[in-house]
This record gives sequence, structure tokens and C-alpha cells, in this order.
Amino acid sequence: MTKHRGFPGRLPGTDFQFTVRRANPKGATPLTARTRHSDRRPADRRADEGFLLALCEYFGAEPFERGNLDAGRLSWLFGREVVPAEDPFDDASYSALLRVDLARAAAAFPDIFKG
Repeated sequence: MTKHRGFPGRLPGTDFQFTVRRANPKGATPLTARTRHSDRRPADRRADEGFLLALCEYFGAEPFERGNLDAGRLSWLFGREVVPAEDPFDDASYSALLRVDLARAAAAFPDIFKG
């Protein structure tokens, strides 16, 4: 499992996790696109925004390995702002390649792309 050194481990001042410490011996948790409803808690929305900002700052539009990025946090963005960068895509692999779709990210989270 690739560890993304320098990537934030969590949203500052919260318990929202962005990375995992070690690989699950049973294998990576599969990524599934989760539906974001408009009535989500503001803290959850801030966590999504902070995670996407960290992805954009760390990787930009380049493909990246899933590695130690948290599956739960990725799943809130998967299929929309974060998309597979390879075909076929293995959603349960630590070495799966992903990329940030910057156009979709800017449309969904305009506040982090201002300026």
C-alpha cells in the first residue's frame, strides 16, 4: 500500500479521517459512489471540501494511486469529483489509479476554486 507522505491525515480540528495507517489484511475496502443529499450536516460537507482540496493540492489533475487514502472519504467523492483513471478499474485495490475531475470538482465545490 502506497503511503502518500505529506498528505493530511485528517481534517484539522476534527476527527474526519483522510488516510489509514496500515493496509487491511483482508484487502482494501471497495469504493462505492455514495449519494450526497442536500440535507447533509455542514461538518460532513466541510470534510468533503477539505478532502477534495487536499487531493487537488497534492495530486492536481494527475492520476494517483489509491494507497492509504480512506475508502469512506473517497466514496463520498467517487464517481463524481474523483473518477477511475484506468480501465479496467479494481475498486478493491490499494494500487488502483484515480484522478480528480477538476471540472466537476469546480462545479460541485466552487468555494475551493475561487481566486
